Amino acid sequence: MKAMILAAGLGTRLKPLTDKIPKALVPVNHKPLLEHLINHLKNAGITEIIINVHHFPEQISSFIKAHDYFNMRIELSPEEDLLDTGGGLKKAQWFFDDGKPFLLHNVDVVSNLDLVQILNFHNQKNGVATLAVRTRTSSRYLLFDHKDKLVGWEDVNRQEKKIIKPYIPHPQSLSFMGIHIISPEIFSRSLLSGKFSIIDAYLDLAAKKESIYAFHSDMFFWLDLGKLQNLPAAEKYLEQS
Repeated sequence: MKAMILAAGLGTRLKPLTDKIPKALVPVNHKPLLEHLINHLKNAGITEIIINVHHFPEQISSFIKAHDYFNMRIELSPEEDLLDTGGGLKKAQWFFDDGKPFLLHNVDVVSNLDLVQILNFHNQKNGVATLAVRTRTSSRYLLFDHKDKLVGWEDVNRQEKKIIKPYIPHPQSLSFMGIHIISPEIFSRSLLSGKFSIIDAYLDLAAKKESIYAFHSDMFFWLDLGKLQNLPAAEKYLEQS
């Protein structure tokens, strides 16, 4: 299976660490985030990876080369201007030329999610995408119906809500983990272009009756390393794992 690592962001929440390095190379337990993630993907059977880059891209390129590309195929997708998650994926669509589902993973997420399990779930459901989600307090939620199909999005702090399938009385409010399995059909079915969020693409597709499924992942460890205060917990987890 192929994968894309989203690593182009500025890492503003990790300042001052990201003043001189990209967030992908922020050290956790003596190794950069990117190295931890690449090893996790390799152990799950991922054989080819593309990484989008923008902030200090030459550092990521040098790091990959210094590690002999981790003995696998690794490509970089440079973004002169940030394209957001959806735009970044669309720019890299040339990489996914084998007609098979692929993984999309945030570089600043640490998790032991069973990637084989979520891939099998995706293949059974045969939807356009499967999103790893969990039950936790958050400021933003994805909304799903009783069949675990995406029906909306909500930002609690801004008091914004977007429902693309009406008459769902009590949708499930679930927190997205930044890990997805996506079918390559998404490139022909989504008409969005330029800079856009992958979540906007999912909502647009769901409104057109495409199936975007939730994969409940509360049983797995997960941590968002977009915040400085989460680094000690990540250090402890990676030391013990």
